[in-house]
Amino acid sequence: MMQGARIARRGLSRLAAAAAALPRMPAFDHVPLPYDGPSAAEIARKRTEFLSPSLFHFYSKPLNIVEGKMQYLYDERGRRYLDAFAGIATVCCGHCHPDIVDAITAQASRLQHSTVLYLNHAIADFAEALASKMPGDLKVVFFTNSGTEANELAIMMARLYTGSHDIISLRNSYHGNAAGTMGATAQKNWKFSVIQSGVHHAVNPDPYRGAFGADAEKYVRDVQEIIEFGTTGQVAGFISEAIQGVGGIVELSPGYLPLAYEKVRKAGGLCIADEVQAGFARVGSHFWGFETHGVVPDIVTMAKGIGNGIPLGAVVTTPDIAQVLTRRCYFNTFGGNPLCTAGGLAVLRVLEEEGLQENAHAVGSYLKDRLRALQDKHEIIGDVRGTGFMLGVELVTDRQLKTPAKDEICHAMEHMKDMGVLVGKGGFYGNVFRITPPLCFTKEDADFFVSVMDAALSKL
Repeated sequence: MMQGARIARRGLSRLAAAAAALPRMPAFDHVPLPYDGPSAAEIARKRTEFLSPSLFHFYSKPLNIVEGKMQYLYDERGRRYLDAFAGIATVCCGHCHPDIVDAITAQASRLQHSTVLYLNHAIADFAEALASKMPGDLKVVFFTNSGTEANELAIMMARLYTGSHDIISLRNSYHGNAAGTMGATAQKNWKFSVIQSGVHHAVNPDPYRGAFGADAEKYVRDVQEIIEFGTTGQVAGFISEAIQGVGGIVELSPGYLPLAYEKVRKAGGLCIADEVQAGFARVGSHFWGFETHGVVPDIVTMAKGIGNGIPLGAVVTTPDIAQVLTRRCYFNTFGGNPLCTAGGLAVLRVLEEEGLQENAHAVGSYLKDRLRALQDKHEIIGDVRGTGFMLGVELVTDRQLKTPAKDEICHAMEHMKDMGVLVGKGGFYGNVFRITPPLCFTKEDADFFVSVMDAALSKL
């Protein structure tokens, strides 16, 4: 009896020690509401029966997320998770930020929708505020409902303005899933066999996996050769992300964008900056990703962070380029509706009033340093990259060969979820952690995140 009791006590002690060794999530003053909705199993059943079979999910047992508050999410049992993905770099100010909720609620109680055929101050106020964040003569705003719509419109405007059809984009890029944007997207994972004409994909200036390392001039030669050998010598435009998001948080080689813009403009083309993921203070050092490269585009597209989760996107361009849409009737029923634009204006105010760009820079830099220290400890980490709160950690089974650790990252994500951290993944091979948290992420959150990743990688 006594021996059995001693064995039991030792077992309990080991369990207690194991629990104590797990990283502890920072304290947070929020109690989630009781959940009395359908279970995860019931939702999964309905999803299988009634929703598109193309939908996929993370984790072997999909999470049922029922509530969010700032940088945290809660499941059906009230368990809290640190959100390091932010709904794919979308929730910038924090889940259910009270100021944004109040702005949306106030507008919804007064006027949800009319039409842009009537006047309403919400769209004009937001357009003015958004234009004030842009450099140069970028001050005419067209509102859309998504990033795909914004990029579709930008590509069409470039073709109309220049009278040319050819668009140049970068390999490994992602710009959307409609006809034109699917053509500009350059990963087979996201492309269907439909007509995608007039798009040329330049060699990606990827410092980690690229053919020329970080040599920007060699990559730009490919842009020039596309113009000379793949087009009439005149192009409609060049579209690129400042940091490739879906592509695995890939930074462009320093000096590349200014050189590429110069080549494209000499060929009569417009330069389009896709800021759907990198925009709205996410990169920390600047409000827009393209600013980190010292360029001023002709057209800027945006979505995701623009509304903190509201379906909202925009295209911003110059008054001259904007005139092309007066040649016919261009109309978007929901683009710029009062509800979304009131929320968008609240997002800009919160970003400024709470210093979230500065926080993204300070905490993001701290987090990146800690991740690089983790790289020294774990051989499986091949690269740490990005800036602000747009960071990537690429896992490889062989650092010299850069062999993608595709299975390992899935196991690591499961372990991290079990310890209370949700993070994204992406890249062409699906082996890159996409770390894009809400911009209210704290230093304590960063420490917890790194401790959890460390523990997860140690289990592989």
